Amino acid sequence: MGRRRGEALEAAILEAAWDELSERGYANLTVDSVAQRAGTSKPVLYRRWADKQELVEAAVVRRDAAQPVTPADTGSLRGDLIATLTELNERGPYLAQLSLLLAGYFAETETSFAELRRTVLAGRRSGSDEIMERAVERGELDPAKLTPRIAALPFDLLRGEAMMTLRPVAPEVIEEIVDTVFLPLVR
Repeated sequence: MGRRRGEALEAAILEAAWDELSERGYANLTVDSVAQRAGTSKPVLYRRWADKQELVEAAVVRRDAAQPVTPADTGSLRGDLIATLTELNERGPYLAQLSLLLAGYFAETETSFAELRRTVLAGRRSGSDEIMERAVERGELDPAKLTPRIAALPFDLLRGEAMMTLRPVAPEVIEEIVDTVFLPLVR
């Protein structure tokens, strides 16, 4: 096998960083372990990322880009939310696990999951933004009642439930989040 360069090398490093993060968590991940797993050297990593924090952020951004969630467009706010939350849920407790794996990152950087999410989105609109905008256009919700916290609520509740149970959320719980909690707030 020839020497990897450019995108191929970067992809191998970020995949190695993701694997190390998944297996060991942020606290036990080292630049050495990532370099060894990627079959390269520490200086190669440090030419691309200033430190472990930047490397892990890049690995999380890459992983998110490789597994995008496309917000459902069923023709109704309720349908869009249930379908999108169900798709997120079917990925397993990914977000809950990621939060736990990154606990050391959040402590070290004095940041939060919300701040990392902004890094991952990098100025792109979120799926929830798309769902809410379509619902406003269809007249299904009152935009005056749609604060950023309320718009995020169904996703936050799903993530919270998954973090508390470390299991996929039951379909009836997703429906309860949408029908009993969210929809009454925005109609």
